[in-house]
Amino acid sequence: MVVELFCFIAVIVVLKYFFYDDDVIDVGSSDFNALFTVAERLEKLYGGKAHVGLQIPDQDSGSRQSVDLVLVTRREAVIVCVKNVAGFVSVDKDGRWVCTGSHKTERLPNPVAEAKQLVPILESYLEQRGVILPEGYLSCKVICSNPNFRTIDSDSFPSEVITYDQWIQLRPESNMLSGWIKGAFHGGKKDVQESIREKLNLVLSTAPMWDRLELKGNKYVLGEFLEFKGDNEDIRALGNIRRSKVSTVTIQKTSMFGVAHSKLQVLYCLRDYRGEGASASDWKEVTVHSRTEIKIQPKGSTKVRKYKLSSVISMSLSA
Repeated sequence: MVVELFCFIAVIVVLKYFFYDDDVIDVGSSDFNALFTVAERLEKLYGGKAHVGLQIPDQDSGSRQSVDLVLVTRREAVIVCVKNVAGFVSVDKDGRWVCTGSHKTERLPNPVAEAKQLVPILESYLEQRGVILPEGYLSCKVICSNPNFRTIDSDSFPSEVITYDQWIQLRPESNMLSGWIKGAFHGGKKDVQESIREKLNLVLSTAPMWDRLELKGNKYVLGEFLEFKGDNEDIRALGNIRRSKVSTVTIQKTSMFGVAHSKLQVLYCLRDYRGEGASASDWKEVTVHSRTEIKIQPKGSTKVRKYKLSSVISMSLSA
């Protein structure tokens, strides 16, 4: 009986080793996933382009300010702060959010005030890069994307806040009939010149950003890529993947069985400083073991996380 049990466990371990890259990909927080989900839906609702995970230089503080996303449409640009907050939420006299969940109550800094502070910082950065926006073109919103978000006295929330109940009611502009929903973003603004939008999108697409991991299971991590961990041979093969040289990395599995461990094909795109777009010759390829890991420090966390390369679909590195 004991022998059969050990054989059964051995079979499970072998199957798990070959057929599963990771047991559970624990990102540690669903905040990043919420951010990309909101960005995707806003693009579908209003068209335009959503720029996610920006780090905008602030001259006054000498540091970079993190911006969840900026949505650029034909009528406006909106700084969007995404709050993945669950529980019963109210606003105190100082504008802070008081969030009561099943186990605790916490106070969050005023998210609207934080969002408004980002507007002049982004405008100043854009001016430095030659983009002068029409007056009133740039605004801010706070979107509460968690289905378990509940308001206490919803009238106390500023107009810049889109609660979850309002968020799920948003529809494409062509179908908007009610005054509130139609004004949720555009608010009757007129279209701006296409040349301004094109230049704005170009500058934002080349602005400093958080490094980005796309993981299996539609999961994302924003943070700072640190290094690869693995066999010396694999680390040497991956030695050219540095942010000064590489902008994008994609991962593909190449084999399943054999004497050696499963192999991964790592394709990386050389960074294009000419602005002409990547060509076929800009892509390079190396093969490494699937047990190789990526180390990254997630945005807002003091802990370094490691992810198996086999769990990664792609990685984007900021310049």
